[in-house]
Amino acid sequence: MKRDYAVIGLGRFGGSICRELSMEGMEVLVIDNDEDKINEYKNIASHAVIADATDEASLKELGIKNIDHVIVAIGDNIQASILTTVILTDLGIKKITVKAQNDYHEKILNKIGADNVVHPERDMGKRIAHNIISNNILDYLELSDDHSIVEVKAGEKMVGKTLIDLDIRANYGCNVVAIKQGKDINVSPAAEDVLVEEDVLIVIGSDKDISRFEKNLVIED
Repeated sequence: MKRDYAVIGLGRFGGSICRELSMEGMEVLVIDNDEDKINEYKNIASHAVIADATDEASLKELGIKNIDHVIVAIGDNIQASILTTVILTDLGIKKITVKAQNDYHEKILNKIGADNVVHPERDMGKRIAHNIISNNILDYLELSDDHSIVEVKAGEKMVGKTLIDLDIRANYGCNVVAIKQGKDINVSPAAEDVLVEEDVLIVIGSDKDISRFEKNLVIED
């Protein structure tokens, strides 16, 4: 179902979200107090408006209450981010996602009604760090403070073995939830299937268990 989105703040993070949502055919309203940024995105977003997001009257006038999901991507101005989130909460917006600058900022956002708080720089740093550790670690996604999901390529220590042989759950406390083979994805991998080169395992578990799994099976000597 097509949904309406609003992105407040057109820095690198907000601009990237605007582009991706627009490419997916979504209706996107972008709001920023910088005329140059609005001009940059006026032909990308459905609507681009110069406005102060901390002004409740301005947001009401823009029809923000009719938006399904608002993303607050305000950069370094934590005060503006918090005030904007308070206003959106008071207006009864269905879903509010907010970019946090730090853990303290996140705590405040959670208390005042943000549905989802993201740390794009921190999370990207984690993903890159895991990829730097080994070329076999293809992607890393944090699910909570202490659980993650990781995509790993079957390396020398796994190729030619079955899931029974590796016994990843018993040995490392992680679960293999799917195996990607080229364009195909097997969401119910058989324990007897032999892993071949280029297979990609999607593994979920606690961060400490995933770390042990990566060190013992994924990172090659």
